[in-house]
Amino acid sequence: MPNQYALLKEKHQREVDEFPFFFAFSNQQFEEGMARFGLSPDDTDKIYCLKGTGGFYLRSDAERLHRMFDRQHEEHKAAIAADATGYGYIFDMFYYELNNHEYGYTGYIEDTLNAIEITVDEINADTRFQRALKQAVRKINKQTQARG
Repeated sequence: MPNQYALLKEKHQREVDEFPFFFAFSNQQFEEGMARFGLSPDDTDKIYCLKGTGGFYLRSDAERLHRMFDRQHEEHKAAIAADATGYGYIFDMFYYELNNHEYGYTGYIEDTLNAIEITVDEINADTRFQRALKQAVRKINKQTQARG
């Protein structure tokens, strides 16, 4: 069965990839990006910067961008809420992110929790999270041992 969390992440990433952004890490890249928007490099009042990413988008697209991110966040929350046992989407989420953050090598879950924006207190308060996390850790540990 496909990983439900990975499928939702991929859907969300496709939406972000299709959004009109440009990324610039030099003056030349900035000028080229502005030109793609039909702007001159001095038209900085017509763009916003995605803080800390080097990404830029048109101010006129700001509301649409925020709606997209809000909807994506709500879809993720709804998928968590719909997983009554923790063995579906929630397990997939922990398993995917634990692997993504190399839990099998490091044994640390902090990066995983940061990535999914869940705290230890939230895990302790929700048996679904506890169940899913235990199962994901167990599966990864078995896989790590099998690789030897």
